[in-house]
Amino acid sequence: MAENGIGWAALGSLAGNGPAARGPAPGTLRRILRYAHPYRGGLLALCLLVLAGSAAIVATPLLLQAIVEVGIARRDTDTVVLLAGLAAAVAVGEGLLSYAQRMVSARIGESIIYDLRTELVRHIQRMSLTFFTQVHTGALVSRLNTDVIGAQRALTSTLAGLLANVVAVVSVVATMFVVSWPVAVIAVLLLPAFFLIGRVAARGLRSVARAQMGVNADLAATAVERFSAAGAMLVMLYGRDDDEAGAFARHAGRARDLGIVSVRRGQLLMVTLTGAAAIATAAVYGVGGALVAGGAMQLGALIALVALIGRLYGPVAGLVNVHVDVMNAMVSFERVFAVLDLKPPVLDSGRRGPIEPAVPPRVSFDQVSFAYPTTDQLTAAGLDEVRLPGRRGGTGVLHGVSFELRPGTVTALVGPSGAGKTTIGHLLARLYDPDSGAVRINDVDLREYRLGAVREAVGVVSQETFLFHDTIRANLHYARPDAAEADLERALEAAQLLEFVRGLPLGLDTVVGDRGQRLSGGERQRLALARLFLKSPAIVVLDEATAHLDGVSERLVQEALREILRGRTALVMAHRLSTIRSADAIVVLADGLIVEEGGHEALLARQGLYASLYLSPGG
Repeated sequence: MAENGIGWAALGSLAGNGPAARGPAPGTLRRILRYAHPYRGGLLALCLLVLAGSAAIVATPLLLQAIVEVGIARRDTDTVVLLAGLAAAVAVGEGLLSYAQRMVSARIGESIIYDLRTELVRHIQRMSLTFFTQVHTGALVSRLNTDVIGAQRALTSTLAGLLANVVAVVSVVATMFVVSWPVAVIAVLLLPAFFLIGRVAARGLRSVARAQMGVNADLAATAVERFSAAGAMLVMLYGRDDDEAGAFARHAGRARDLGIVSVRRGQLLMVTLTGAAAIATAAVYGVGGALVAGGAMQLGALIALVALIGRLYGPVAGLVNVHVDVMNAMVSFERVFAVLDLKPPVLDSGRRGPIEPAVPPRVSFDQVSFAYPTTDQLTAAGLDEVRLPGRRGGTGVLHGVSFELRPGTVTALVGPSGAGKTTIGHLLARLYDPDSGAVRINDVDLREYRLGAVREAVGVVSQETFLFHDTIRANLHYARPDAAEADLERALEAAQLLEFVRGLPLGLDTVVGDRGQRLSGGERQRLALARLFLKSPAIVVLDEATAHLDGVSERLVQEALREILRGRTALVMAHRLSTIRSADAIVVLADGLIVEEGGHEALLARQGLYASLYLSPGG
């Protein structure tokens, strides 16, 4: 601890990360202790180290007193040298204790961060797709970073700081009373003024800190959106470069202004606290000096008191707003718990599986009805502020839908936009569960299978192909991490992409860019099909897989599909009906209801919705 007792650490304690206007929710402390329990031994060691380090702060002032009164006053050089050596040893011991404390704190803190982050990620990955459309991605990232670290501090930094400051204040005040009670009384009487100064100044610092966090979050969110390949291209195409730069400059200017205000108020607080400490030191010198001059106290005692007063007001500054530190840490935990408390709509409670891929399965939809979850079902207290406005579910999408995919056949699902085609694909992949009715594979409800078994058996390719910003090899290995080079090449060949990849300078090690932006639309789609082929699922769902492709790309994709769909049960959704004429069966959907079923020629002859869609421009 610094001799002047007042540093930026104390200022940070006063500023906080934002006040907690209310107490923690019931049960929060019990849940926090659950995360601390595996590290109780380390936490005990941390507390002992803090106690030892804090208690040692009174040793040096007492040694200084002994040097003056026992060594110098008696002109005993050996004693002076011995006591000075002991003072140096105490200083080294304090340093070693501080190092050990930081190492133990870091190990516990990083372990808690690891536990919270991994639990959060596992939980978030079990949420429905609608959750990810309702909640801002940046807010979830904030939970994984800022809030997890804030929660960790409750069990390490805040706990250690609170214990250290309490022990330091008690030890120093008690020692001062032993050395000279009149001077100690003066020091204690000045403490309320010190607390008052800190509280008044800290209020302004906290409001600035909150504003800074908000502005910095806006800057980060803007940068993430605008610096993505799609966002950057949109800015370029609409010629909004200057507007975007201006908007960012305004945000950055606000951050700059708040930074200046924060520094100004922080410096004002530092000057005030330092002045208060200086006044207290002057009072000690004045009263103590008078006592020394009058013979009521020795010079060594005065030197010890001055050293002790310098070690008193730093811990006091740390205790001024300790409740804010504790409540902020509690709030961080509550924000993390708000995500963990959300109930995943799809539960992995089944026991059956795996679904044998060698035998094409039979799939049936039996009186399936479904409505997407409402916003209120997807969020909880503490997540309301990150919810995207205007996204509400609850309206029925499917109403008593029943049809069958025969083993090893291709069934086409057609209908106008918004009819519910994509929803049926999502239900088959068990991204959602139906509100009523059942989706079955081989006459077994999907909910009776292990979730992993369903995801292994069902492969999906949609019109919005997602590729990781990684190599072609890594994107293919995502389907089967243990795939050999020959397996990758067979998958690429089936997807009509092998010759293209071989022609690239880096071949399979070519990086595809953000979301595959370095590839054309057709190349991205065929790479997604190669990934599907490598996965080798028993059931294939193609959701507008050839949409937005030019004629050449569509022809290549269709050739790839013939190879990939061979021997598999397939559900194909297509906007251009000319691409599904050869399907074994066609199901026509409108407003969440099946209105027609049959083959291509039979449906045309009926002159119903299918014929209308097929004969329309682009059909």
